[in-house]
Amino acid sequence: MEEKKSIIKTAPKRLILTLISAVVIVAHLLTRKYHDLNVFLSNRFVRPVHRFLSVACSYVKFSVAEVVVGVFAAWVIWYLTSQIVLLIRKEQKIRRLVLLLITVLCVCLTIYAMFCVLWGIYYYGDDFATQSGLDDGPVDIVELRAVTVYFASLVNEYATQVPRDENGVCSFDREAVLARSDEVYAIVEKMYPCLEAPDIRAKGVHFSKIVSYIDFTGFFFPFTAEANVNTDFPTSLFPSTVAHELAHQRGVAKEQEANFCAVLSSLEYGDPEYCYSACLLAYIHLSNALYKVDRKTYSAIYSSLCDEVLTDFRANREYWDRFDTKVRKVYNTVYENFLYSFDQSDGLRSYGKCVDLLVHYYIDDARERLANPKQA
Repeated sequence: MEEKKSIIKTAPKRLILTLISAVVIVAHLLTRKYHDLNVFLSNRFVRPVHRFLSVACSYVKFSVAEVVVGVFAAWVIWYLTSQIVLLIRKEQKIRRLVLLLITVLCVCLTIYAMFCVLWGIYYYGDDFATQSGLDDGPVDIVELRAVTVYFASLVNEYATQVPRDENGVCSFDREAVLARSDEVYAIVEKMYPCLEAPDIRAKGVHFSKIVSYIDFTGFFFPFTAEANVNTDFPTSLFPSTVAHELAHQRGVAKEQEANFCAVLSSLEYGDPEYCYSACLLAYIHLSNALYKVDRKTYSAIYSSLCDEVLTDFRANREYWDRFDTKVRKVYNTVYENFLYSFDQSDGLRSYGKCVDLLVHYYIDDARERLANPKQA
């Protein structure tokens, strides 16, 4: 009887927070179908909050997100360990076990509720394609071939304009790339006002090797509104990853649209390092799509790539092969199911719209280059 009274007396704050979080989650689930409401909340609540947080966090050079995650992970390990020890050694085992379960439930629901409010809402409002008015409909295979050839030629051109190490591998100064990152969207945000946001640099992650183990090249942290980038993987795709995470910071939630924005903003920016990385990213997505429908043309285009590009592909492949572990596979499965919970039906492989946007946006440039190869 005393244990029951003790639980009731000790747990109210956690129970109240758990109840509030549950209400927020249920409210989000019930309002997902109300598009106009989610558009309103995205524009009038989420984006202003992210603007404030991103500006506030920009005053420190390190990633606040990384500190938050690190401190939280340390607290979880300490709390669970200490509670398990107390369960074994101390009395009032039922009370301690109930409080432990309540605390775990409270923490999980609170974090998920915050994610729903500060990020999940975006998935049910207007996406980038809708806000920008760009065509993201199905593409013709002939157009897909043309735009893949176009980016293959561009990536060959830029491959010779970027610094390389003694092994011929693309070698960018990551700090310099990050230092210029606040300029990348300057032109594109004027073309598409939906991308307008404070010009803030992306941040490198100190413990990047850990991020590699879970197969991430970068991540946007909605609780601090920071664009965070892995600084350990080969640099050929580093600038485009920076641009991708900055797209998230500007309200582009869907992965495939963030990839398109990374390509578009980098090419409009015009910096050779960003352009090479963007063209490499675009070629990868276009060629993967082409491989599924026309392997002969895919092979012909692939054979046209210069040695520098092939060297960078090999360096990327060798790097990520080192992290092909069970931890990576388990995390990918968990994260993929997490995306499913927000109706991102393609999970981690939801990149179809990137290809569609690329083809529709660059088809005229591709046709012009094909018609005037010497001039190009």
